[in-house]
Order: sequence, then C-alpha cells, then structure tokens
Amino acid sequence: MNTESLAASLFQQLQQGQGLQQVSQQLGLDSSQATQAVGSALPLLLGAMGQNASEPQGAQSLLNALQRDHLGSAGGGGGGFDLSSILGAVMGGGGGNATNGAGILGHVFGGQTSQAAEALGQKTGLDSGKSSQLLAILAPIVMSFLAQRFAQSGNAGQLSQALGQEAQQSGGGIGSLLGGALDQDGDGQFGASDLFKLGAGLLKR
Repeated sequence: MNTESLAASLFQQLQQGQGLQQVSQQLGLDSSQATQAVGSALPLLLGAMGQNASEPQGAQSLLNALQRDHLGSAGGGGGGFDLSSILGAVMGGGGGNATNGAGILGHVFGGQTSQAAEALGQKTGLDSGKSSQLLAILAPIVMSFLAQRFAQSGNAGQLSQALGQEAQQSGGGIGSLLGGALDQDGDGQFGASDLFKLGAGLLKR
C-alpha cells in the first residue's frame, strides 16, 4: 500500500480523466464547485466505510459486496479501473447492484444517508437534492475503486487495514473522529459533518 490515501488517489483519477467534468455536468455545477464537492464527499464515503470495516464482520461484509457486485466493473489488470465505463453506467442507470448508488449508501450510512447528504450540502453549498445525487454517483465509483484494489486478494483484514490507514492519513484528525465522534453513543450513528475537515486535504494535493 503506498503512502497516498485512497481518497487522494481516487480524486486524482477523477481529475485526470473526465470524471469531475461529467459530475459537474450531471449536477449543473461549475468546475470549482464540483471539485470542492467531490473533494469533500470522498473522505465522507471512505471514512464511513472505514468505520463499517473496523470490525472483522463489517470488513468481511464489505469485501463480499466488492467481490459479488463490483469486481467486474472495476476493470482488469493493475493499471486502474475503467472510470469512464463506471460513470456511464451510473449516470445511465445500468449495471444493477454495481451502480445502485442509493442502495450502496443505505449500507454505508445505515439510516443516516439523509443526514450525511445534509452535512455535505452545508459544507459545499449544494442543496440537499444535489448533495444526495452526488453521493449516489460517487458511491459506486468508490466501491469499484476498492474492488480493483482489494477484491481479488480476498483479504478482509487487508481491506480493513487500508481503510484504517485511510482514516489516519487523511488530514484533520480522522483517527480520533473514527474512534469517537462518528459514533459517540455507540448506536451506529455518527456526525457526518465531522468528516468534512478531511476534504480540504484532497484539494491541496
């Protein structure tokens, strides 16, 4: 695992390809709005996945989902995943479970999807509809990105470790957030807004 965070690596791929442009067109945003919004949303999604994967059962469930629904969409080989195809399928409504952003968000955030979208909107200035749409677009992309990196190895511990490193590598004290603020009362709910201080680190890379 290299020292670059998963969020930063995926953000870079979205920048280098047409990903950010396609997202901005889909949501009716200018490029700077799209950059800020995506840069805030990726740490939110990966941080929540890291919380879910912090226990062995959660990590195995995530790995199972990656292998079952997302490995085929991730593209073969070690040169990265087929971002353009994934985006096309997500925005075109094809691909079944692999591109069902709302379904993925339900697993990632549990009953807190609307709260996560609201927090994203408060951070980025997007209305709740657009922030929800952005999360639903990015969720399948994140899953395919993780599948390309981890699903073939079949190692849930490696996936859990990587997402844990992701939490610590992202700026803004994510390690303590994952340990406390994400689930302060132990009921599986977390303060999504606490993760947004991470997003600024992506925009500086």
